[in-house]
Order: sequence, then C-alpha cells, then structure tokens
Amino acid sequence: MSSTVLVGVQWGDEGKGKIIDVLTEKSDLVVRFQGGNNAGHTVEIGNDKFVLHVVPSGIFRPKAKCIVGNGVVVDPIVLMEEIKKLQARNIEFEGRLEISTRCHLILKYHSLMDGLKEQQSNPERKIGTTKRGIGPAYADKASRRGIRALEMLDTGRFEKRFKEEAAFYNTIFAGCNCELVNVDEEWIKLLEAAKFLTPYIKDTVLTINKASKENKSILFEGAQGMLLDVDYGTYPFVTSSNTTSGGACTGSGLSPKYIDNIVGVMKAYCTRVGEGPFPTELMGEEGERLRRLGREYGATTGRPRRCGWFDAVSARYSCMLNGVDTLAITKLDVLDQYDSLKVCVAYKVNGEMVTDMPSDTEDIAKSIPVYETYQGWHSSTTSATCFEELPDEAQKYLRKIAELVGADIGIISVGPNRSQTFKT
Repeated sequence: MSSTVLVGVQWGDEGKGKIIDVLTEKSDLVVRFQGGNNAGHTVEIGNDKFVLHVVPSGIFRPKAKCIVGNGVVVDPIVLMEEIKKLQARNIEFEGRLEISTRCHLILKYHSLMDGLKEQQSNPERKIGTTKRGIGPAYADKASRRGIRALEMLDTGRFEKRFKEEAAFYNTIFAGCNCELVNVDEEWIKLLEAAKFLTPYIKDTVLTINKASKENKSILFEGAQGMLLDVDYGTYPFVTSSNTTSGGACTGSGLSPKYIDNIVGVMKAYCTRVGEGPFPTELMGEEGERLRRLGREYGATTGRPRRCGWFDAVSARYSCMLNGVDTLAITKLDVLDQYDSLKVCVAYKVNGEMVTDMPSDTEDIAKSIPVYETYQGWHSSTTSATCFEELPDEAQKYLRKIAELVGADIGIISVGPNRSQTFKT
C-alpha cells in the first residue's frame, strides 16, 4: 500500500475532485489537509452531481474513511449543513468521517472581517476573496487567538471563547461603522453545530499514523492549486494556506518519509478565479468561447473563471516544487473543437526571454507569453477509454505538454463523469 498526495498544479479548479474520486477506489483513508469551504470539488457519478466544500471526496467510496486534517479551517455551521445534505442523498457518514481536534474554526466575525478587508483594499490590491472568512481564520491561527475544533467538545468553554472573540471583533467593526456579529443569534447556530459535529471530532494525527503503520492506502487531498500557495504562488493574489505537497504533512501530521507518490492535476488549458496575474489569459470572444465550452464557473461561488492557453512555464515550476511523479490531465475534451492550440513555453519580461517562473508577481503580471502552436484534432475524445483511442494530434499535444512540464502522464479525463477517466 502507499501514501499518495494529490495537488493542483495551476490556479485551482483543475478537476481534483474527480481525480480523487477515481483514485479513492482503492484508498483506505482520504485526508483533506488544507483550505476551507472556499474550495469546491465536483464529482459526477452516473446522473448524479455532487459538489463538496469541506468533506473529502472519498466519501463516495463506501470503504474509504475520510479525514478533515488539522491544516483545514472549518466553518462548523457550513460543515454541518454539508453533511446533512449528503446524508439526505443517502451518503453514509457513521464511522467514516473524522474532524481533527486541531482544526481551527471559521466563525461569523471572520467572514465579516474578510469582506471588510476586501472593501478597504486598494483596487489594485484586491484579492478577489470568496469572503468566507478563510484568511482571517488563518490569521487568528497565526496570531494564536484562534478557536479549535476540540473546544466544541466542551460547550461551556466554547461559548466563553466565542463570545470573547466576537466582542473583540465587534469593537473593530463598530469603529468602522460596519455590521456587527449578533452574538446571541450566532451562538444558537454554533451550539447546534457543535452538538452535531461532536461525534466526528477526533485526534486524527493518531488515526492517520496508525493507518500508515498498518500499511493502509492513504490519499491526501489538496484544495485550490499550487499557484495560489501562500509562499510559492502569485503573492498576494493567493489563498492563505500551503497548497503544495509539503502542506500534506504539516496539515495532517504524517511524516514526509511516509509519502510515496505525488500526483499533479492540471487542465489541458488554464483557468483562474479572482484577481492576480494570468499571462496566457484569453480576452473577449476567445476567452468566452473557452469558458463556454469548459463550463468554467466556480463550484463554490458560481463566478465565471478566467480562461487561457496552457502555460508550461508556471506548470513546470509547480511540478518541480511539488515533486510531481505523475500527471492527471483533465478536460481534454474541451479542446476537441479547436483547429489549433497554443502553449506558452516562455515569458518575455522587460525584453528578456525567461523560461523560469519569476518570483516577483509584478514581473509575472507584465510577462508577455511566448507561444508554440500545435494542430488541433477537431474530433470528439469523450468516448476514449485509453490513450491509444485518442486522435493522433491529441496524443501529440498531451505528450508535448508532459515533456514541457517534466512529468509523466498517469491519468486522462475526457468528460465530467466518473466513467470518462482512464489511466495510461
């Protein structure tokens, strides 16, 4: 058995939920290790479509146990509602879900602070946050004033801590003439969520390490994408957690020496949600066509995604940093109608050609993509069940982008359904 980390190597929305669903067929444990309910993983099984925000994607495989690791920030009310909705669709949770005692909680004042910060930002520095309180919750964690899931196990302690923090934040909101937290109203909701979630709150570090010692198959599920990593992404236009493979260890409690394989998920083109540089972005009708063909709207917010050609410069950097062993390439079918395709192989920055991702976001923002053009296949790939069944030009395109990023292809997706995925 093995421990596999799955990460997105672009700006998120690469189709990780679907690939995780495929890989969990043989997984004993599926561990979500970072992010919050700003992520949305979509899984289509037959005629059923599910969108997950916090619950790990392995929940659709009856034998898999699902873990919300300590690196995740959890909105208890949102998680309770998500579980209830899935239960109403006959998804079994008893004995199958654990939430780390060490998870930090997202509370009402975090989402209000998120909106306030975005409102007060210089227009050029707006992040395009989902305003779900993710950043402020991580900020409280770093400043050592956060409330952890384990505090929900003692409702008296939890109430005291929540009301103290809400009073602190309300002082700030009052000074800005902003909406205040209705403490009593919010506590009623939190008390219900705490009672509902209590059976799931466990010391998941012990669960994960025990499974590893027993040589069970563990899959670590990342949210967002590497280019949104708080350290290595296009800062400050990033999320507030470590979305890289290294985050799997800090966000779960398993030592790096037990990680066997790293899978990088990427689309056959590129998308991005929110603000920040995007060198290969297509504007106008070109961008709208790709968005329409790919149904590129956020699973969590419904926001239209920005769309563009495949960027080998950023993907190669991401694969290097994550140590990607194999690639899972999604949405190949979206390109079926194109006569020709472009791939960015370098950037021109201040008149100089560069093939490595700049660390300065301002340099990325002014980068001019250098493209190579490849012939399209102009035929459907949606019924392909193996690499050899793909059109010749599609095979050439896939081999080329794999060569450019320096990793081997392991999985290809040619449609939204679970069945439209095959290993190479």
